[in-house]
Amino acid sequence: MSAVLVTGGTRGIGLACARLLASRERAVVAAARRPPEGPLPPGIRYLPGDVTDPASVRALFAAAGPVGAVILAAGVAGGDPASPDEEHWRRIMASNLDGAWRCAEAAAPVLPDGEGRIVFLASVLGLRAVPDQVAYSAAKHGVIGLMRALALRLAPRGITVNALCPGWVDTEMARARWAELGMTAAEAAAGTPTRRITAAEEVAEMAAYLLSPAAGNVTGQAIALDGGAGL
Repeated sequence: MSAVLVTGGTRGIGLACARLLASRERAVVAAARRPPEGPLPPGIRYLPGDVTDPASVRALFAAAGPVGAVILAAGVAGGDPASPDEEHWRRIMASNLDGAWRCAEAAAPVLPDGEGRIVFLASVLGLRAVPDQVAYSAAKHGVIGLMRALALRLAPRGITVNALCPGWVDTEMARARWAELGMTAAEAAAGTPTRRITAAEEVAEMAAYLLSPAAGNVTGQAIALDGGAGL
């Protein structure tokens, strides 16, 4: 049985996706630079993988076995420093855009025709921008452009390619960003029309839908999960 490979699969949204899919009896490979902090549920196999390293990505796909779908959730966040420099730009791009491209290109040749799936974890900052996250906004806009081009390229093979664009999600990464901004979760929630933060499990449910047969003709879509903040 082919597996779902989830990059960034030991933390945050990636881990939520891995857990949900495993609970629905999908075989899951959770790949990340950092191993899981505790035991993973049955059905999830951890493999080390660094999306910024071409050799690591090749080794990951070789070790994963047959892969039927990928959820590309690996990435880093962080606002721009007061004096943005090349090191900051490259760090953000290396994980969020270069890594996403590298894994998608590795996945495309091995995904099965007619049922293969690629789901990128982008961001609402791929749909709009903020002035203190120039690098991150640029990277996530790039992910959406990458997704759309791959959707067209892979459509003749019946492989769908989509991107999820969450706003604030209650994860370790988001909590670190709130600390940087000096804000609370309640203050973050107040910025959305629904007045609440998205749960990682909600994003996982949308990813699972995109992997399902019901979404077989959904491709090239950037789907916002932001409580209406972008309206």
